[in-house]
Amino acid sequence: MKLIIAAIKPFKLEEVREALTAIGVQGLMVSEVKGYGRQAGHTEIYRGAEYVVNFVPKIKIEMVVSDDLAEQAVETLASAARTGSIGDGKIFTLNVESAQRVRTGETGDEAL
Repeated sequence: MKLIIAAIKPFKLEEVREALTAIGVQGLMVSEVKGYGRQAGHTEIYRGAEYVVNFVPKIKIEMVVSDDLAEQAVETLASAARTGSIGDGKIFTLNVESAQRVRTGETGDEAL
């Protein structure tokens, strides 16, 4: 099993969710987060005053998928989240040792 963590632009969330559901991803965890990468924030003008925004709003998506679905999930996520401009986000893939469904006690891929 693989844990896939992605930080994407907020307005791409619904498009990403639909694309992942279409390939068989059954569950996601979504959080609103703030951060920065190479762009290191940006400057905005509000009511005539200039403000430096050091942390950019992002959506963090976490999902655990079976090994055979992981590569396809990453590719689908990347293509659905891509705008072609700076700040599109990052995707990380980690190994998962075990998973257990609390309600039934199922473990491994069956728990997903």
